[in-house]
Formats: sequence, C-alpha cells, structure tokens
Amino acid sequence: MSPKIDIDLGPTEEKQVASEVICKHCRQPCEEIFWLDDTPFCCYGCKTVFEILSANDLCEYYALDKNAGLSQRETVAEAFAYLDEKNIRKKILSFEQETFAKVQFFIPAIHCVSCIWLLENLQKINAGVLRSEINFARKLVTVDFNPQKTKLSELAELLSSIGYTPQINLSKSDTSKPIVDRSLLFKLSVAGFCFGNVMLFSFPEYLGIDHSEQFLMQVFSWLNLVLSIPVFFYSGFDYFHSAVKSFKQRQINIDVPIAAGLLALFLRSSYDIITGSGPGYLDSFTGLVFFLLIGRWFQSKTYESLAFDRDFKSYFPLAVYKLVGEEWKPVIIYDLQRSDQIKIRNMEIIPADCTLLDEHAYIDYSFVTGEAKPVFVKKAETVYTGGRLIGSPACLIVEKKTSQSQLTSLWNNGAFKKVTESKYQKIIDKAARRFTWIVMGIALVTAIYWQMTKPSEMWLVLTSVLMVACPCALALAAPFTYGSMLRVFGKHQLYLKNADVIERLAATDSVVFDKTGTVTHGQLPNITFTGELSNEELAGVKLLTASSTHPLSTLISKSIKAQSADVVTDFKEVPGKGIQGSVAGHLFLVGSDVYVGFTEKIDHEASHVFISIDGELKGFFSIRISVRKNLKGMIERLGNACVALLSGDNESDKIQMKRVFNSNTQLLFNQSPYDKLDFIRDLQRRNRKVLMVGDGLNDSGALKQSDVGIAVTDDTGVFTPACDGILQGGKIGDLDKFIHLAKSSTVILKAAFVISFLYNAVALSFAVTGNLTPIVAAILMPLSSISVVGFSSLAVNFIADKKMNV
Repeated sequence: MSPKIDIDLGPTEEKQVASEVICKHCRQPCEEIFWLDDTPFCCYGCKTVFEILSANDLCEYYALDKNAGLSQRETVAEAFAYLDEKNIRKKILSFEQETFAKVQFFIPAIHCVSCIWLLENLQKINAGVLRSEINFARKLVTVDFNPQKTKLSELAELLSSIGYTPQINLSKSDTSKPIVDRSLLFKLSVAGFCFGNVMLFSFPEYLGIDHSEQFLMQVFSWLNLVLSIPVFFYSGFDYFHSAVKSFKQRQINIDVPIAAGLLALFLRSSYDIITGSGPGYLDSFTGLVFFLLIGRWFQSKTYESLAFDRDFKSYFPLAVYKLVGEEWKPVIIYDLQRSDQIKIRNMEIIPADCTLLDEHAYIDYSFVTGEAKPVFVKKAETVYTGGRLIGSPACLIVEKKTSQSQLTSLWNNGAFKKVTESKYQKIIDKAARRFTWIVMGIALVTAIYWQMTKPSEMWLVLTSVLMVACPCALALAAPFTYGSMLRVFGKHQLYLKNADVIERLAATDSVVFDKTGTVTHGQLPNITFTGELSNEELAGVKLLTASSTHPLSTLISKSIKAQSADVVTDFKEVPGKGIQGSVAGHLFLVGSDVYVGFTEKIDHEASHVFISIDGELKGFFSIRISVRKNLKGMIERLGNACVALLSGDNESDKIQMKRVFNSNTQLLFNQSPYDKLDFIRDLQRRNRKVLMVGDGLNDSGALKQSDVGIAVTDDTGVFTPACDGILQGGKIGDLDKFIHLAKSSTVILKAAFVISFLYNAVALSFAVTGNLTPIVAAILMPLSSISVVGFSSLAVNFIADKKMNV
C-alpha cells in the first residue's frame, strides 16, 4: 500500500489521496480515499455498505467472492418515498396484510454467489424483513416483510444502500415474463464470423504455400491472431470467468478444463505467430469456441422445449363458482376474467386478487405466510390470491386475472416443503465434482506422454481431451428423466409439485386411503330423506350444505331443488363432524349422529347425514355412495402395499368397503385428523415409505407427514398446500400405474447414467490416442448431453405408452 498523505478535513471525516490503493468493498482503485480505521474505500457509498455489513456480521460476503462488491461511486441517492403511496404500493406488492407483505424486485446488479448470499440474509440487516429469496436466472428478489416494522420505501432504500438498487417499472409490473438474454447469440455471431475468416486465411497453409511466399503466410497468421482476440476476450469470456470463480470459491466445475484447453491453444498459437516459429492453431481455437457456443445455445433451446415449469393450467385443474346470468356455474380458474363475480365456499382457495362484496369474511393466508391464523376482511377490501375462505361462503369481484407466478409460488411455499433430499442428486453432485478432477489428471498425463513422443501434436491432443470429457450429460440425466415423467403424469391428470416427488413416489411401499371424496365419489348416488322438512327448511338445508365443500354436503345440496333468497350467517364447520349456521333466524345443524344428538340405531348399509333445526331433530339423509370406477382392480393390483383405509365417518360403509379392499387392509373409522396423522407416523417409525391419498379436507396433516401426499379433486377449489400432487378423481383407478411409472423412471435414469459414462470412456480413449481433433471434440461434447436427453425423453414416452394403455 502506498504511504498515506494526511489532509485535515475536519472532525467529521478524513479524506486522503493516494495511488494504487484498492477499495475494500468493490476492489477498484481509489481516486479518493475514505478511511474507516485502517481500511480504505473509494467513495462514501462503498464505506457505508461495508459499515452495514460489518455491523450485521455479514462480512462473509467478501469471502465468497473477492470481487463481489459493486462500486458506489456512480450511485445516485434514490428517493423511494413514492412507494408508500397507497395506489403505487398496491401495484407493486403481491400481498399485503397488517403484519405480512410480499414484494418482488428486479435487481440487475445480481451477478454472483455473494449477491445471492447477501440478499438472502436481509433479515440480519433489517428486523422487518422476514424472508428473502433469489431467482438468479431472472435477477429477481422476493422479500417477505412486516409492514409495521419497515416500509416498502425503506426496503427499497436498504437494497440501494448495499449496492442492489431495484429497477421499478410501474407500467410493467408483470415479472412473470422471462427476461430475454441475447448476449449468447451475439457471442456466437462474433465467434462464427471470426472462425469463418480464420479458416479463409488458413487455406494457403492447408494447401501448401511456396517458400517464396513466406511473407504472405506471416500476414495471414497475424490477421488470424487479430481475429482471434475478440473470440478470446468476448466470445469465450464466460468459460474463463466461470473457471476463475470456481477457483475463488475453492471448487472446480466443468468450465475449468474447457478454459484450460482454450487458454493453452490461444497462448501457444500466439507464441508461435509472434516468434515466427509457426502458424499456430487459431483455426482450431476459433472453431472450438464457435462449436462450444452452438452446443450451449442448442442446450438452452432443449431446456426451453422440455421446460418443466408447467403453467398454472397444469398445476391447478380446479374450479370455482362464477355467476353466469342468474345462475352459479363451476368455471376452471384460469378462465376467470376481470370483473367476474365468483362465490367461494368454506375451505376453497381464492384463485385471483379480488374485492370482497359481502360485509366481512375470514381468510386463511397460510398458503402465502405459512401461518393459518384467519384474517378478518371487511367489505370492499382486497382479498389476495392464495387465501382460503374460512366460514360462510363469500362473493367476490375478480380484480386481476389468475397469475401463474402467484399460484405456483403458493404450492411451493417453503413452509410446506418436505426435507427429504434427492438421493440421485447427491450422487450426481459428487460424481460431477470428482469427474472434473479425473479429467484434469488424464489431461496432464496425456500432455506429458505426447510431449515426450510427438511434441508437435501435444497441444491438439491435450485440448481434445479437455473438450470431449464432460459430466454435463450426467448432470442432465435426472432432471430430464424426471421432468419428462412429470409431463406424462400431467397428461394423465396427475399433477405433481416437482420432480423430486417422482423419486419419493418410486420408493413408496405402503399406500393409505381416505374414504369420502377419495374412494367414494358423488356420481349419481342414491339419496333419500327420512323425516319431515318443509320447503323452506329444505331450502335452508340447501343453503347451508352449499356453503361446505365436503363431498356429502355437496351431494345433498345438489339433490335439493327448493330455493331460498336468504343467506347463511354464523357458519361453522367442524372437520369430521358437521356444519352449522343460521338461516332466516333459525339454527341449522347438519352432520353426524353424535354432532346433532341422534342416538337411535339405523341401517349401516349407507352413509347418513342428520338434520337438526333449533335443537329439534328433523330426520336424516341416507346416501348410498358409489365407489369410484376401476378402484377395486387398482386395489387388487396394489396387493399388500395397500395397508389401510382411514375414514372420519362412522362404520356405515364398512361392509361395502370390505368388498373393495383386500382382507389384509386395515379399515379404520371415526378417525380424527390427529388419528390419521399418528397412523402415518407409526408406519414411518417402522421404516415404511408411505403414500397418502386423500381429499385435503380433514387429512392435510397426514398428507404433509407422509412421504408422498396426493389430494384427489373433482373440479373443486379445495386442496391442501401440504400435498405433493393433485389427482383428478376419475383417474384414481390408475394410481398403481403411476407408482410403476415412477419406479420405471429410476431404471431409465440408471440407464442414462450408464450411457453417459460409456460415452465419456469411449470419447476419452479416442482423444488420448490422438484420433480426435479439438473441433470434433467440441461438436461431440454437446452431443453427449443431447443423446442423454433424447434417450430419457424417448424411453419415458415408450414406457408410459406401454404401462398407461394396459
């Protein structure tokens, strides 16, 4: 460090001038120096950022990447006060309530692992931040914060103060659209242009040039070197940058051998041309970069064509009631438009941002916040996407169309994620790290051998070895195999949360079923009423049962033709017991015999729903529910894997269930949600891998506890965030086929691993023996990835057609 020159700037600040002093934060030379103790900074902004990180014990930021910090010299103090204006805040926030809000910012400055680490630790800097999450590819940060502790403007100022000023565009607030990055195409174009011209200038060398034209050969060689410079410093920069980053982070990635090969070719060629000892290998160098970039571009397009971020139409095959004319009709949620009037029943999800029309409602925002405490919402207030209605049905006006990014983020809320780690991902990560070191070792031994036997060929052989061996195919095997299987499952109406669920599904050995709404369904049941009810009372029962999403309530509501203009007040639903509410001043109770106080013995060949009005028992509905189609065959194919039926109802359907299930299957009735949860835990204590199949109403705890939880739906807006998949009710007869498909995907994955290893072994053997040129190696490298992707996709489709059409 240069000696300090002290200048008296007064008591508040010391500013010193020196040369070649590096800023502690951004690692740029200091034109002016702002000292903090003995630490130099190039500007007050960098000094402030360092003080913030130091005060919050976040200086590990610099350890992750020496060049992590961004210079603050050009940063202009932004005024973010306008973000606290009500209308503007409403546009920017994706969710807001008294103690919880969610916002998503686009931050162009995100560039490395240090950025991710710092931005995901914002809660250490500001106590009002609850959680932050980065989408590195799209440079987005999603922040959950407490509006009572920090304002939106303060959050934006915080990000700006640490060097990550958010880019806010009020006219285009939709961040769900992908950010198009054309830099790869520009780099590919430059490499292609230079490669073509280098080949042109190299033709005299290929064809043999007369010694009297040596001057012309030198001119062409120097022209080739000039054309190779932009290829080295621009087109191939990403490989060198990635390699340097991996060394700084004390890790090694596949770009290291590629960067080493490119560097060796360019430096050796430059040396030959400058010293006049030869024309070099710049045709191989530029061609290598060109074909590597083609491979990278093709691979990115392959990812796009096999994208596994399915849209919300696949994730949410759900419906809500929409007012069409004077009639409420079920409508798929992605067909909703702004200004549509919808009716949400108890426990149904709100599929879009809406305005409440009723006087008040209670909303459970656990999808968004992870906490299930209901929030009181008044008339004309906003009800956000993902809220679940608790209590009486509510009417709402749709303000925004259903958003893909909002809905999919609900299901993937970290509060509902299972902690099980992917076994194959661990194997892949470990193998990929070792693979690169092995390749570097083989390259070193090969270089020594060829230097001793044929020095003129050493550089080309070394580069070929470094190029052709690539663990990319190995890394792609799992996501593409499981991703292709995700598509197959979705095609057959089983919608899984992510690819990891397939791996867990393949490992399951015990299947547990819920009964009502899962094993049984509401298609053409036989419903009779025993007792006496007037038309007004029947209309009241219809209103009350229409407020519930329980399958039996839905059946009763549909079976009653009487209509009423009254509304239900003081609605309450007790899971597994019944519902109650007031209609026209009368208290209605609808539910089990115990719930309404019925004590007599009745026929146990049917399900019964009892009716009580103002404490007087009026009678009961007898519902002979049919079992879902093809269920018995599926149960038989599952065999001993089907271990139990858990039902919250009484034993009225026990005889019918005995006809469906195997003799070794436990049939347990009167099970509370806690009983179901304990049953799943007990199986897991015995090292069983459990698949729970339910309707998500009173078995959400069991669905979350199980290794795989699948919610069965019949065009309803009810499902639980704890589930790993949503299955259309009519497809439950194919459940065993889905399990077999998942098991087949692991076989396909292992085959893809074998293909990848064999490819690398064969290609390396050709490269080591000098039978492979660098350009051919550059072409073969992406082909290995394409071959694995193609094999996985074709194998999955072949197996799926074979198994699902049996």
